[in-house]
Amino acid sequence: MTTTPDAYVQFFDGGLEPQHELLGGKCASLVTMTAAGMPVPPGFAVTTLAYDRFVDAAGIATEIAHKLAALSPDDISAVDSVSASIRDAICSRPVPPEVNSQVVEAYERLQSRFDSEVPVAVRSSATAEDLPGASFAGQQDTYLWLSGIDTVLAHIRACWASLYTSRAILYRLKNDIPDEGLSMAVAVQKMVNSAVSGVAMTMNPTNGDRSKVTIDSSYGVGEMVVSGQVTPDNIVVDKVVLSLVSQTVGDKHAELVPDFALGRLVERDVDDERRGRLSLSPEQVTAVATLAKAAEKHYGCPQDVEWALDRDLPEGSNLLLLQARPETVHSAPAAPAATPATPAAAAATAAPAFSLSGLTSRLTGQSGQSAH
Repeated sequence: MTTTPDAYVQFFDGGLEPQHELLGGKCASLVTMTAAGMPVPPGFAVTTLAYDRFVDAAGIATEIAHKLAALSPDDISAVDSVSASIRDAICSRPVPPEVNSQVVEAYERLQSRFDSEVPVAVRSSATAEDLPGASFAGQQDTYLWLSGIDTVLAHIRACWASLYTSRAILYRLKNDIPDEGLSMAVAVQKMVNSAVSGVAMTMNPTNGDRSKVTIDSSYGVGEMVVSGQVTPDNIVVDKVVLSLVSQTVGDKHAELVPDFALGRLVERDVDDERRGRLSLSPEQVTAVATLAKAAEKHYGCPQDVEWALDRDLPEGSNLLLLQARPETVHSAPAAPAATPATPAAAAATAAPAFSLSGLTSRLTGQSGQSAH
């Protein structure tokens, strides 16, 4: 692969092809979804070339290979010792200045999109994630609510080191997955700061009517809607002309919002004025319905979509896709079952197709905490 001057970083919306060997599984998916017009939270990838350049400059490739070659999956103590040694080497050796400078520039470019500095997530994206028959879920690290370039740089390196957790080493040993050629990209992505969020289904879940889009919405992070902790607004829209069919104002008594000092979400009461009106404007209803239709068109089947309006982004470009998955209650043959009355109630029945919701469902973690 030819190294270009900016090869160490790639923005999700940079218009470049999503090369798996350069971006790893997670970042390649983010680039693909962005190219398809899905408004995922903005960010950039620190490419595998950055990791490879670091390993080469640090001169640790031979050391890592030698330590791994002698391991047996039955000797857990030895695996733990080698894991700690390799991770310490990765976290303690200097990163080449040309790599650091490109990451710093990309971070500043990302932050320039907002009125003030916003927290980010730093997420591992290994090249081995999508190997046929392999499941690497949870083996590498994700860090949430990070602020400041020095903190971000440190956690990028922590993601690189997570290639060699004991769990990851053992999995590769037991499944005969070679370490040669293994590399790691890292996603640096804006944390979602939800003003309003919820779910939308490209049908009416009460009767399977595919000519409708049904929206549940409430204030704050959508976890309270999906988990049924609040009664959301319920809005039904004609799928073709996007006209309002019906609307019901929900109670919406509480919301989850970020506490930036604590680096986690906190629950607070919603005042009577906001509880008594719809959480979405007519224009926002149309935008959510349009997004749900776009997801349905992209995937080719009815979709159950989680979305959020990010308070840090300007109106008109603040609607973000957190998850899109197939609707399965009415769309797939199944044994008779009780039909959920709302999109939120139906959410648990569908299998994931594309998901960033793990990012938001774990927002109660402490700042800088690893979320596997």
